[in-house]
Amino acid sequence: MKKVSAEKTQTDGDSMRAEYDFTGGIRGKHHKAMEAGYTITIHQPDGETVVKEVYPALRSLIKLISGKRHPATKRARETEMKK
Repeated sequence: MKKVSAEKTQTDGDSMRAEYDFTGGIRGKHHKAMEAGYTITIHQPDGETVVKEVYPALRSLIKLISGKRHPATKRARETEMKK
């Protein structure tokens, strides 16, 4: 099999690589299932299990994020200080 050089793919104007083939793909295959929503099971550190219903909206996921989260940089600094 002949390799396609990176220079040739860049000059074609097409950003998709040759090895990706979507000819048999079906657009919106999982749309109806995701539109109906799904459940997420959260296991708490104290052993309690919480089941949340999630509907296809990013705002509904905000409730699942713990309020005690720190930015990665702050956690990295705290880890370095412990050493």
